[in-house]
Amino acid sequence: MKSLTLLIFSQIFLCMIHLRGYPVKARPNILWLVVEDQSKHYGFNGEKLVHTPVIDQLAANGVRFINASVTAPVCSTARSALITGMYQTSIGAHHHRSGRGVAKIKIPSHIKLIPELFQEAGYYTCLGSSGHAAGTVSPKHKDRLGKSDYNFEWNPDVFDATEWSGRNQGQPFFAKICLSGGKARSQARASKDIPHVDASKIVLPPYYPRHPVVLEDWAAYLDTFSLMDFQVGQIIDRLKKEGEFENTIIFFITDHGVSHARGKQFCYDEGMMIPFFVHAPNRVKGGTVRNDPVLHIDLAATSFFFAGIEIPKHMEARSLFGPNFLKREFTVSARDRCDETYDRIRAVRSPEYKYIRNGYPSRPHLQPCAYKDNKEIYQAIRDWGEKGKLNDLQQKLLLSPERAKEELYDLKNDPWELNNLADDPNHAKTLQKMRKALNQWIRETGDLGQNVESMKMYDSDMKVYLDGLANRGRGDRLQEIKSNIAQMKKWWKEGK
Repeated sequence: MKSLTLLIFSQIFLCMIHLRGYPVKARPNILWLVVEDQSKHYGFNGEKLVHTPVIDQLAANGVRFINASVTAPVCSTARSALITGMYQTSIGAHHHRSGRGVAKIKIPSHIKLIPELFQEAGYYTCLGSSGHAAGTVSPKHKDRLGKSDYNFEWNPDVFDATEWSGRNQGQPFFAKICLSGGKARSQARASKDIPHVDASKIVLPPYYPRHPVVLEDWAAYLDTFSLMDFQVGQIIDRLKKEGEFENTIIFFITDHGVSHARGKQFCYDEGMMIPFFVHAPNRVKGGTVRNDPVLHIDLAATSFFFAGIEIPKHMEARSLFGPNFLKREFTVSARDRCDETYDRIRAVRSPEYKYIRNGYPSRPHLQPCAYKDNKEIYQAIRDWGEKGKLNDLQQKLLLSPERAKEELYDLKNDPWELNNLADDPNHAKTLQKMRKALNQWIRETGDLGQNVESMKMYDSDMKVYLDGLANRGRGDRLQEIKSNIAQMKKWWKEGK
């Protein structure tokens, strides 16, 4: 009798699972490979100086999106958006490294994190590094979750482990694996596992000077692509060895663009455009290239589509496949406070045009920011600027004391975004259309970044920042940041 009852219960449970849309044996594993601080310089996007055969092959056999943007060009805000499938500006997570002090950020109660919804659907959920996924992590860090960096309160229990070896037999997994990417410049340059880029062969964007420091940094940056290919290769080898490769849907993105003077933290293409492909054997047509605008948060809804999980109605992410696919006309990216440096930038992008609105046009492009100002590349650019060694274009775009309130770029004829057409009467209709699109997005999504951050939250986060430096004995950086904070408050008071 006991056995019969158990059998009946099992059959009912299986039927319930099938009714929810994800039959047990057919459910695929979902693997997110999220790389830090890299723009689109992979071999599959045409970069000749990198060695990325593994990733290139995955992209070639999958669906590649050539107009993919992040909703925020800096890590914590982009990650907060990705893990919820929401614009960071819709949930109050739009300021970088915010909610870290006594003043906390809580997302609306009806919003669940992506891994929590996967858990409810019976998935084994993971948050790890490339070392966790490849089995090369040190024993000391074996059980330490990978990078989260979310700007709101959350429960780590939504992740079961750092990788999937502990799941039950036959249980599918959802794994978000973080790779260091452009932050691994020194590691990549010293690696014996990859070929290295000759700095003399670098072709820089026209707005960067051929300063020796800038050239060497860019070479080291390109080396990180080859290093990521090596690490992804280790993960793929594991999946194949375990017999899971064909049943694993792989999403590959970066969290934003290269950390540079017009990249990370900014809404130019170098900062907001990312590599993005989906490798899904026997589920999508391999070798497909799509040019429709997509966002990095669309990973969330698309993952649910493949897993047969109902996409929450509130979710702003959209599935990129299936009967509910709805093409975007534009993508929107938003930058707000980054560390101590306050800003508000919004960008609307179509495949043809980019519209940027600067909330603080009276401030310089490169505002005071200790994180950036202590990088050798920024110091090199400023040094050449002071010595008159930058050309007029570089001086104007990088070191101008003010910015235009609005910027408009013809991306097909001006892919480097050099010539601002906002005041060109020949593009007045386009400007009006893009301006209207941004205004509509602000209204429809309830862009919380339109309101100035409370001084209570700013001071709370700055205290955490300053206390952390003091505890590490960084008195030099401490005074610099205090000075920058005073500058921000002075500009606020002046209405600048």
